[in-house]
Amino acid sequence: MDEQKLAKCQEIIGYRFSDHDLLRQALTHASAASSRAASNERMEFLGDAVLGMIICEEVYRREPELLEGEMTKIKSSVVSRRTCAKIAGACGLTELLYVGKGVGSPAKAPGSVAAAAFESVIGAVFLDGGIESARKFILEKMNSAIETALVCTHQRNYKSLLQQYAQRRWNSTPQYDVLDEKGPEHAKCFEVAACLNGRRFPSTWANSKKEAEQKAALVALRTLGVLDEVTDSPEMAEAD
Repeated sequence: MDEQKLAKCQEIIGYRFSDHDLLRQALTHASAASSRAASNERMEFLGDAVLGMIICEEVYRREPELLEGEMTKIKSSVVSRRTCAKIAGACGLTELLYVGKGVGSPAKAPGSVAAAAFESVIGAVFLDGGIESARKFILEKMNSAIETALVCTHQRNYKSLLQQYAQRRWNSTPQYDVLDEKGPEHAKCFEVAACLNGRRFPSTWANSKKEAEQKAALVALRTLGVLDEVTDSPEMAEAD
């Protein structure tokens, strides 16, 4: 049964291990291990770091125009425990875990356990086959999550949303006023306010004019009631 489980796992992840003990440890929850050090917790720590690096690199290469703050949001979404747990469950990885009696059925393990297993397997693949093997596994399993996060980010191009709303509502185009700037040349901060239909909206600060304009557009959209302040999703009814 043990070898069958390991073979099934390798089929799922699309990688053949030279050292099966690495995979066995990656699938071993602390509740089923002889000690904490023998569980998958150390591999989870390593896998989390490898996962974060690969996703950051992928987003950096795919989207050369995105700013650091936008890339951070995408990374946080893709590498979240919720996303990792969902992928682990969808591909059947969770069902192959070694867990103690107190945890119950592996398939019904908490999301945190499933997410940890996914990151642990990443760590094991990295240790056994190196960074390219880990990259291949991560991108195959997480490409859909990356694309979804990128779509959501592009939908939150607040300057574009404000311009669309302004043209539809008043047949006008927003303007952005730089009210102030501070700091040395290599690290300036800018205060920008959106102006629309004879109204100046509250200003906001950012580390670049581009980012400050996006934030100013967001403030205007929220003030107008076009976006919900909690979710930043469009309201069902247009604001008057």
